[in-house]
Amino acid sequence: MINADEIAGILKHQIESFKAELHEDEVGTVIEVGANLARIYGLRSVCASELVEFPNGLLGVALNLEEDNVGVVILGPDHDIKEGDRVRRTGRIASVPVGEALLGRVVNALGEPIDGKGPIDTHKYRTIENVAPGVVARQPVKQPLQTGIRAIDALIPIGKGQRELIIGDRSTGKTAIAVDAIINQKGCNVFCIYVAIGQKNSTVAALAQILEQKGAMEYTTIVAASPSEAAALRWIAPFSGCAMGEELMYAGKDVLIVYDDLTKHAQSYREMSLLLRRPPGREAYPGDVFFLHSRLLERAAKLSDELGGGSMTALPVIETQAGDFSAYIPTNVISITDGQIYLTPNLFFQGIRPAVDIGLSVSRVGGSAQIKAMKSVAGQLKLELAQYRDLAAFAKLSSDLDKGTQMQLLRGEKLTELLKQPQYRPQPVEDQVVLIYAATHGFVNDVPTPRLQEWAGGFIDFLHAKYAEISTSIATSGQLSDDVSKQLDAALADFRKTV
Repeated sequence: MINADEIAGILKHQIESFKAELHEDEVGTVIEVGANLARIYGLRSVCASELVEFPNGLLGVALNLEEDNVGVVILGPDHDIKEGDRVRRTGRIASVPVGEALLGRVVNALGEPIDGKGPIDTHKYRTIENVAPGVVARQPVKQPLQTGIRAIDALIPIGKGQRELIIGDRSTGKTAIAVDAIINQKGCNVFCIYVAIGQKNSTVAALAQILEQKGAMEYTTIVAASPSEAAALRWIAPFSGCAMGEELMYAGKDVLIVYDDLTKHAQSYREMSLLLRRPPGREAYPGDVFFLHSRLLERAAKLSDELGGGSMTALPVIETQAGDFSAYIPTNVISITDGQIYLTPNLFFQGIRPAVDIGLSVSRVGGSAQIKAMKSVAGQLKLELAQYRDLAAFAKLSSDLDKGTQMQLLRGEKLTELLKQPQYRPQPVEDQVVLIYAATHGFVNDVPTPRLQEWAGGFIDFLHAKYAEISTSIATSGQLSDDVSKQLDAALADFRKTV
């Protein structure tokens, strides 16, 4: 039997508990589209850097907020977007997936995997644009970040939280330095992010393969934006990589991030700005191109202990044209960073690799980013190389030189040879210290210069086999005590007998 009162009670209860949900979307109309940019009429309340959605599911970023329209950069191909299409506000600022799940993966500028290894298992997202830590939130850069490259760790030291620019002409070994630094972080509990801006997919694939072979891919994320992709994706790629690094930094971890390179990044931003009809300035770059890079690089920091003590070290790369580092973008980034590693084609073609120009390169953090053992041997090395540079220039003008000058030139030549290092072969800091000690204390004076690399490799093998306690002592204490120096002198004398 149907009970009318029961049915009436149920209906009455449903009517009383009924709530009308009104969902309101702000929608605009595409009035112009082309070159991965769209002008949209009607999104009156849209925010700067907010994501908007096109009918085909493609996203765009609101960049130009003008009086009667909004300039949107489209994050992908614009073939399916046409005039008159409806565009919806999402209410979200551009963000990317973050977390340790991204380690070992190759992703695009939006954090989507492109390595064919399946989806990334993370539910954490972080906005790509974030405010850099303030003065109170930071602490001084005082912990070394070893690159494994003798010329850099001894003369241009890099510390955790520093921003060190790698600058030079095309094909002078800029990427090689950054990749060696990543490989050298194996076992150091430092996570690495490599942002490839406008690099060929084949180059990125080759890099990923090298990192895999060296066992470095397990703690590295590669963010890639190829030249064939929209300029907007090349523009947001470094910000996406930085957001991924920030997540780890604020979790108390140490991060090394490489931006390769910011010249192509600035060119992508210039392309978008000119198409959006923003006023061009010097070299046709928009007026805020300095702010573009400063707000990116300032996010690298060594956080205070109250915030977990995490760090993010940035190695931005800049490509110069014919050695002109007084151009607009190079000078901008030099003024933002804490020093620069300057690479020159002349040294590269002379066979001095890495082709670091010691005279023009500088680290504004200096000895505070070195272990005491390295600081004690590097001071003498800097002095001797500086004297050698001056004498080498003078020696070209003079034919007859006194014996003292000839000896100094010979020592400088040997030190320069010792600072050469093969690619993908970073060296532990304790091995670097003993080699520089041997060179600055005259133990290599009688070794022929062409055989010096062979001598160095043989001595390190000999030291590990017979005097392993020397390397262990330097590695654990970070100091070169008098006792260890005496042991090292004995080891060098012993090795001389075997050669």
